Amino acid sequence: MVYPHSMEIGGSQKNAIDIAGSLQARGHEVVVFGPPGPLVDLLAERGLRHEPAPRPRIRPSQAVMGRLCDVVEELNADVVHGFEWPPAVEAVFGPYRRLNVPAVCSVMSMSVAPFLPHWLPLTVGTESILRSEQAKRPQVTLLEPPVDTRRDRPIDQLESKALLGIDPGTLVVSLVTRLAAELKREGILTAISAVGRLATEFPVRLVIAGDGPARAEVESAARRANAAAGTDVVRLTGDLPDPRAVYDAADIALGMGGSALRAMAFGKPLVVQGESGFWRLLEPGSLPEFVGGGWFGIGDGGDGAARLAALLRPLLADAALRGRLGEFARATVESRYGLDAATEALEAFYGEAIGRHRSEPRAMSRLLGPYLSVTRYELDRKVKRRLGGVVRDDFNSLAAMRAQEQRGRSR
Repeated sequence: MVYPHSMEIGGSQKNAIDIAGSLQARGHEVVVFGPPGPLVDLLAERGLRHEPAPRPRIRPSQAVMGRLCDVVEELNADVVHGFEWPPAVEAVFGPYRRLNVPAVCSVMSMSVAPFLPHWLPLTVGTESILRSEQAKRPQVTLLEPPVDTRRDRPIDQLESKALLGIDPGTLVVSLVTRLAAELKREGILTAISAVGRLATEFPVRLVIAGDGPARAEVESAARRANAAAGTDVVRLTGDLPDPRAVYDAADIALGMGGSALRAMAFGKPLVVQGESGFWRLLEPGSLPEFVGGGWFGIGDGGDGAARLAALLRPLLADAALRGRLGEFARATVESRYGLDAATEALEAFYGEAIGRHRSEPRAMSRLLGPYLSVTRYELDRKVKRRLGGVVRDDFNSLAAMRAQEQRGRSR
């Protein structure tokens, strides 16, 4: 059972579906459990069975856990793989507690929720998070965001531009992202400002694919940039269940995390997006930083738009440079982030988790601490909502990432 934390478009969810499809192709019986959402169509396209989950306001949810147990019992599932902390907690207090079915968790976020049980088998997305978790977990391994390099590959750039209604001579800068406040908003608005400045020098268009709570603010910034340039400099496509045309149409890609890696698979030069003014070009000298710490960074708080414009300018001016960096990007993904290798590693991970589960006594007492911790966490969030506060994802934020890095350095 593969259980993404939602079926909205996003990097972790796409990783979960890619892994589910790859496991099924290797002969395993795979079911994807999750609430309704745009990615359900992608499941049908991949030939994956979808079992719908309730869509509760508060997580973890008794209704979700009940439905999850029903499906797991019906299928006689061997393991439940939750992506991010809400599915993992629901797998632990649902099928693990009630049915004695082992659960595992993958965290692709910037940090690991402290209330995840230390005995829960865990995969994390970066080497820095791995280091911070190894001292306290008996089974933790690295699962970098995998890329299906057979599906995600250069296709026909001119045809993809035509599909988007873009002239062949227009240079495209792509950004496929969730329009979220945490980690994303600053970079999206910065990209709009930077490309707006460069539109006086180059025939360039920024194409942003995605949706989310910051959409209204992003739309407003795009309108201002287009009005100032007197042309359509920024285009928003909204959510695209299959954004391959946007990746393929790009001359230059912007991004972070799994979306950055996917852009690289299309052979695009990449500028990695971060927070506090961080932008950095992927090239041989910067690769070790991204491999070790993840495809993200924290800047010095300076003028991110000026920094990004300075990185984009030589790329927009030099097709040969774009070609060399694009080839390097594709080769990097093929050598390190391939889906087949990740799936093979997961098979071994599942086998170890199932074996460990069978050999260890199932002590209900070890659920008490995680239960109290997650209950306290959700109670605090509920109180904040009642008081009109903004409730964010505490484990995929800049503060969470800094705390995780500090834990890693201290071990």
